[in-house]
Amino acid sequence: MAKYIGKRLLRSLLTLLIIITIVFSLLRLMPIEGYFENFEKLSTAQINVGLRQLGLKDPLPVQMINFWKGVFKGDWGVSHKYRVGAPVLDIIAEKVPVSMKMGLAALGIALLLGLPLGILMARSTRTRFKIGDKLGTVFVVIIEGIPAAIYHLLIQFYGSKLPGFDMFFHADRPLTWILPIFSLALGNIAYYAMWLRRYMVDENNKDYVRLARAKGVSGGRIFSSHVFRNAIVPLAQFIPTSVILTLMGSLYVESLYSIPGMGGLLVQAIQRQDNTLVQALVLIYAAISILGLLVGDIFMALLDPRIALGKKEGDR
Repeated sequence: MAKYIGKRLLRSLLTLLIIITIVFSLLRLMPIEGYFENFEKLSTAQINVGLRQLGLKDPLPVQMINFWKGVFKGDWGVSHKYRVGAPVLDIIAEKVPVSMKMGLAALGIALLLGLPLGILMARSTRTRFKIGDKLGTVFVVIIEGIPAAIYHLLIQFYGSKLPGFDMFFHADRPLTWILPIFSLALGNIAYYAMWLRRYMVDENNKDYVRLARAKGVSGGRIFSSHVFRNAIVPLAQFIPTSVILTLMGSLYVESLYSIPGMGGLLVQAIQRQDNTLVQALVLIYAAISILGLLVGDIFMALLDPRIALGKKEGDR
């Protein structure tokens, strides 16, 4: 198990290094206006001096080495447009708590609603009219088929008409947290329900389940003790994807509800061409996404130790 986790950790670190190297190189191709507050008022000599002070006149490999040195020292640079002269880590630290609360709440709600919905759909396939499965399938098709931006707008427009709700986020008003959190959770609810239903139906058709029924084991016990337990193992591989979906959704939802979180900050940093801030945010988002993949791999290995026994088992 330790060897398996170690290999996954090294692979994750290598992936993170590659992503940051690519993003770092691409950002160096962006217009240099993003490093100056009043670029249009500066002379060519002043611009060159500023670029030299920032180390942007050095060869790309040297810039990359200096960047990683700064990262390990806790110096990620300063903002040049969003908040001139402020360390980007200080700016991000102000936004992280809100985004963390939103993201964790959305994932928790997705698990609390998506898993029971998947179980209901799977069990309904064995009933005469299959009403639960049909209704659940309609919900999944709508959420998966309609662009997320459309139902986010509909939730905001109609939800804000309810008493106590608002079209925009207010940290001191708990009701204004509900719509954005639900918007973030909705895609993952459908995602969990769809895949759990599929895996439970597959398990339900296997020989050991038929044998259990032939021996008179109750349907409820078969579902809870065997079908669900075995179906949840492959579902663990989708936990990283749900984390990434939540991160991507937060970029739009936080901007939509004017939430002072990391998602809205990244959008504003890109719009203002604040390259140093964009670079730091991409690093953090990449690290969170890769960490999610790592946790998913470890979770699967813990649920099913056989994954760690083979050299290629569990590889993505």
